[in-house]
Amino acid sequence: MDSAGRLVIPKKIRLEAGLQPGAVLDISCRDGQIEIQPASMRLRFVRRGPFVVAVPKKRHIEALTAETVERTLNAVRF
Repeated sequence: MDSAGRLVIPKKIRLEAGLQPGAVLDISCRDGQIEIQPASMRLRFVRRGPFVVAVPKKRHIEALTAETVERTLNAVRF
């Protein structure tokens, strides 16, 4: 941390976490440890036929890359 209180996140960690410049972050302190996470996307729920689907409140969002989808699938697979 520099004297102005700015925190630099190393590039390797930013890439691993999928953080992009300008990303909104949630920062909290739990049991004396600082936790930094990408902010959750704000959603609204809409009925489409017999289904209820989550739709982002922000209209213009970036499309997921194949790399992001693959990384997420690998993380949640057992």
